[in-house]
Amino acid sequence: MNKIPEHLAIIIDGNRRWAKEKNLPSFFGHKKGFDKVEEIGEYAFEKGIKTLTIFAFSTENWNREKKEVNYLMKLLYQALKNIKKYNKKGIKIKVVGQIKRLPKKLQEIIKKAETQTKKNEKILNLAISYGSKTEIISAIKKASKLTEKEIEKNLWVKSSPDLVIRTGGEYRLSNFLLWQIAYSELYFIKKYWPDFTKKDLDQALIEYSSRSRRFGK
Repeated sequence: MNKIPEHLAIIIDGNRRWAKEKNLPSFFGHKKGFDKVEEIGEYAFEKGIKTLTIFAFSTENWNREKKEVNYLMKLLYQALKNIKKYNKKGIKIKVVGQIKRLPKKLQEIIKKAETQTKKNEKILNLAISYGSKTEIISAIKKASKLTEKEIEKNLWVKSSPDLVIRTGGEYRLSNFLLWQIAYSELYFIKKYWPDFTKKDLDQALIEYSSRSRRFGK
């Protein structure tokens, strides 16, 4: 493993199917999935990854049952409120997406977490109420002129992932970082996110290290 991506993005998928196969309510899958984000996130930073972007909740996820959405919002709040933990580990929190659409209590903890961790060097982007098409439209509206640099300046996620991992056995991007991943390496794994392990991340990094990135040259 002689190359480590500076920016890793993960589409976490399979929480509900994981729970269903175990005859458990979907809430158990979501809780297991959120615990897994912390475990794999810490390991990713230990490996030398500088920026980690997690697709936590999409704009389309608002169409799920209200009870499930409310539970996910509570999980996100719980994940963000322990600000001391992020500062201790040197992690900067950045939430990207339609923040004004989120519950007020969650908006408040997001603002607090971002403010109090802004001096840290490791970057954790949490994509919440995120959709890439919405992001691109927003960037175009803010751009003073229609150039790549001007649009990129106004995107919610500022850097492009070197590697994108998707769990759950699906082979699609689901409206995630469509602008930023133009030259990203893609890695798909059949395992559901709650079953994803450190060894699985190692295997993805080994695969990434073996690839030649030419960027069209």
